[in-house]
Amino acid sequence: MILTSRKSALIFVVALCSVSVMGQAESSPVNEVATREIVSRLAANNRKRSQMLQCYTARREYHLIYTGLPGRREADMVVDVKYKAPDSKDFTVVSASGSRVIINRVFKKLLETEKDALDEKSQAETALNDENYSFQLLGQDEINGRPAYVLMLSPKTENHLLYRGRIWVDAADYAVAKIEAEPAKRPSFWISHTWIHHEYRKVGSFWLPARNESTSDVRLGGHAELSIQYDSYKVTAASDVRDAGSEAVKVLPRNGHNMTTMAVIGLE
Repeated sequence: MILTSRKSALIFVVALCSVSVMGQAESSPVNEVATREIVSRLAANNRKRSQMLQCYTARREYHLIYTGLPGRREADMVVDVKYKAPDSKDFTVVSASGSRVIINRVFKKLLETEKDALDEKSQAETALNDENYSFQLLGQDEINGRPAYVLMLSPKTENHLLYRGRIWVDAADYAVAKIEAEPAKRPSFWISHTWIHHEYRKVGSFWLPARNESTSDVRLGGHAELSIQYDSYKVTAASDVRDAGSEAVKVLPRNGHNMTTMAVIGLE
């Protein structure tokens, strides 16, 4: 049975973790110096935003449909999230319905994997910088009316938390606004292909996940579609803590929450 065999489906997270057809970027003359400058500013601004972000709460809605052997399965789960710098994230399941296999072996494992990826070592190994990726500037585009640079990136190692594809970097804030990618390393024989579309939105001074859609093709004809909707953000920055008369908690210079950390897991 496909759904109950080990690693029979593939799901990505974003910090993460996002399938629509990739938009055609407007081409323009580029050079290597410009690429290095964009990547450098992206990494620096990610660190700065990470240092400023003290905590946030949000609500997520998970939905997954699987078709294939042994049949169609579907499930939903609503989760409240609470993050506190530098590496604490708690999840409260508000409701869950549908396939118990998906709920227990996909949704809940996604949450566990996301918590495990918060440690400093994992953050360093998955940062969007030239130590982990090679970048190529393709041109320019617009995301929600804001100009953005479009870069192709290729992982330098086959870390299952890394990915290859395109990212859209907001030209004003140097933050990732969109990702279209596939995993750097396929974790399971049962998965033939996975594609991700991930969108971020600006919340105050921060760029946080807005929507994640991913599709996975399973060998022998199975197909999984996952969507995660992020909403109801309430954010506390370091400046807000100081304004309230408290001393801000020191945050290590990690990679920022607009950086996508994609964890890959399978159904066991």
